Amino acid sequence: MKTKVNSIALFGTSADPPTLGHQVLLSELTKVFPKVITWASDNPDKKHQIPLLKRTELLRILVKKISHPKLELVQELSSPRTIHTLKKALKLWPEASFSFVIGSDLAIQIPKWLNARSILNKATIAIAIRDGWPISDKQLQEIKKLGGEVYLLPFNVPASSSSNFREKPQEDLVPSELIPALLEENLYGFADKKK
Repeated sequence: MKTKVNSIALFGTSADPPTLGHQVLLSELTKVFPKVITWASDNPDKKHQIPLLKRTELLRILVKKISHPKLELVQELSSPRTIHTLKKALKLWPEASFSFVIGSDLAIQIPKWLNARSILNKATIAIAIRDGWPISDKQLQEIKKLGGEVYLLPFNVPASSSSNFREKPQEDLVPSELIPALLEENLYGFADKKK
């Protein structure tokens, strides 16, 4: 798929915390799309370890580190439901076409999204293959059955995951710019682990 000139990549993430995988994904998206918008949000299928406000701060640090003119954090798009995010995006950029970016680990959830068919009629699903999370033809067919257009992104995302960090906080899983904030507020018990 060739991205349209006015297409915007929308990447909402729980950012609990943002990892090196998030950094790679956001950086690579700027090579594929003319505009990349990200935000931190609550995922109704996940239990978050720190409040949304703190996760937004961490994501903001990461976006600042990447410092790319095509990349922007627009926190007002945040919503636990994709359909609400899409409505907000359509108001902000009425002329744009949209691609919702998800990791391959979340592809199985799309048919369960609230108003999935409506979302898939208005936006493409761009899937980033995460190492260790292959995507099956069955998952792709489920999305297409609902009228969805799928674009497999031309890069892989490393296996570093937020859940791995939450289970065992390690410096090598997160961008180094996040370390001061993690230590200062002992987020995820990170400072305790350093003692």
